Amino acid sequence: MNLTAGLLGLLVLLILLALQVPVAIAMIIVAFGGVWIMFGLQPAIGVLANTPYDFVASWTLSAVPMFLLMGFVAYHAGLTAGLFDAAKLGLRKVPGGLGIAAILACSGFASVCGSSLATAASMGRIAIPEMVKAGYRPSFATGALAAGGTIGALIPPSILMIIYGVFAETSVTKVFVGGISVGILTAIFYTAVILLIAALRKDIVPRTPIGVEELSASGVFRAIWPVFVLIVLVFGGLFSGQFTATEAGAVGAAGAILISVVTGRMSWKVFGQSVLETLSTCASLFIIGVGAVMLTKFLGLSGVAGLIGGAVNDFELGYFELMLLIVVIYLILGMFMEPFGAMLVTLPVLLPVLNAQNIDLVWFGVFLVKLLEIGMITPPLGMNVFVIRNVASQYASLADIFRGVAIFIAADIVLIVLLIAWPELTLFLPRLMQ
Repeated sequence: MNLTAGLLGLLVLLILLALQVPVAIAMIIVAFGGVWIMFGLQPAIGVLANTPYDFVASWTLSAVPMFLLMGFVAYHAGLTAGLFDAAKLGLRKVPGGLGIAAILACSGFASVCGSSLATAASMGRIAIPEMVKAGYRPSFATGALAAGGTIGALIPPSILMIIYGVFAETSVTKVFVGGISVGILTAIFYTAVILLIAALRKDIVPRTPIGVEELSASGVFRAIWPVFVLIVLVFGGLFSGQFTATEAGAVGAAGAILISVVTGRMSWKVFGQSVLETLSTCASLFIIGVGAVMLTKFLGLSGVAGLIGGAVNDFELGYFELMLLIVVIYLILGMFMEPFGAMLVTLPVLLPVLNAQNIDLVWFGVFLVKLLEIGMITPPLGMNVFVIRNVASQYASLADIFRGVAIFIAADIVLIVLLIAWPELTLFLPRLMQ
């Protein structure tokens, strides 16, 4: 009876998601109803009453609002505004330098943000008008920024990685460190794409030098030193072992506020808007987390998690076959679901399988975030594409942006293959910490 209830619950969950019921509500309904059917109303109420506290009381999760606050303060106070100018100055003589500068600026913004949507939106507003003015084809310029935004969730601090670390019960710090190499590799692959297009298609990416006559090295340094200080403060302390990922978030948030005050960029409006956006984002993330924990308990009690793990073992899937299956699952989910929902709906089922196959959970966490971020730029519901459409509607349509992002998706697929074939690309930095 329990197994039947578990399988029926998964079917109901899929139906609710297809009906566009919010992911968190769908998971809570299925878990509550399933426990009620199996054990009665009182145990179901107990799960519903206790799970929110058990989840939110996790000490590691306190890093989420801190890193979010750091990112929102840095953005609204304009601490990151000089990143694009700095990259332009360094790449002024490189073919496709303006596009490469946009990718590097996205990488820099990612180091104080943790959100691909915020990275795409903030850098898109700055870079796309300049790229189009310089002669870049609008579809390519907007596609590059939509893809560049995905680096925001790869280079720490990454909110996706924190949530994953809590659910997988693995070191958030090690997942962060693994994300650095994959984030840098992603930026390198995107840069290679721009260089290739600049060499082959001058009608898409002009090869003329960037005009930066109005920029000076000293002026650019004055614009970017706040980001540099935050990076050194947060990551220096984190990777040297001076404080944990949670403490790093608190130090980063306090540092962003202090730097904003010292530079005269802090105001009650900036602070209030940053706090409100932090609270709103945390509320949406945590309710999804509560639903995922409830679903995990339900699947465990019903025996479905064990059944799926046993079925995978019975099929005797090898490492590469299992990875291919996982890649297909997440690429499909990424077309229709946002990353947090896709991750938390699937982790309760996948984690027992990964443990049975002895797959390194630090590696898988970084790999998973990369897969989820590809979903942010795939049709029909690539969220980064819609964000870029909102900030650059005068330059390109949705169809144009999806066309422009296609070559970057191809580069991502190549990188995914390399990560599967050589896990050390992800793990060599975390292993240095042991």
